[in-house]
Amino acid sequence: MALLLRIFLNLSIVALACGCVTSQEARIESDYSYSGNFRRYRTYDFMRNHGLASDTSRLGLVLREAIQTRLQQQGYRASANRPDLLVNFRIFEGAVHLRGYNQEELARWVAQHEEEDEKDDKLEQRSPHTYEPVRRLLTDGTLLVTLVDARSQRAIWNGYASGVDVPDTDRAEIVLRRSVRSIFDRYRILAKGYVLSPESTEAGGH
Repeated sequence: MALLLRIFLNLSIVALACGCVTSQEARIESDYSYSGNFRRYRTYDFMRNHGLASDTSRLGLVLREAIQTRLQQQGYRASANRPDLLVNFRIFEGAVHLRGYNQEELARWVAQHEEEDEKDDKLEQRSPHTYEPVRRLLTDGTLLVTLVDARSQRAIWNGYASGVDVPDTDRAEIVLRRSVRSIFDRYRILAKGYVLSPESTEAGGH
């Protein structure tokens, strides 16, 4: 619980109000930590005993399956034994204030610093990078996905979709799966040692 509390305090997420989720087009954003060891992750597991990540309801299972499918398409393997990444997700209804950062695309930043990552064995040895915080007001429902470096216990990436419409019908599954795909389009980092095949590219398409 202390880890989860620290993660959400660091993200500075405050739910302002609960209300109905509208059907306007989702807004997709993401932020990442410069201490993330993005080129070295191979395995993942879901956080347990908290929110939807441990939810056995239909929608909770749909979200888990959608996230798992996307991670596996990018070469990550599920592992309950010392995973590299821990995954958590949550849905906020109504308006949400989120403190994010003005950053370049993650894949571009990782490519530019790949040589630096290979030389430095410890996160503390990396050159410092300046965060440019921005405050965002998200409305009409937000799906948040957070990736945590299991070794350092730090949240290293979060992606979110606001304006997510989750109707009380069978269409809810389609909406959630589409939102997960859109979120992970902001995390185009393959697992260490994984080579994306043409078949995988087609499978990951919209």
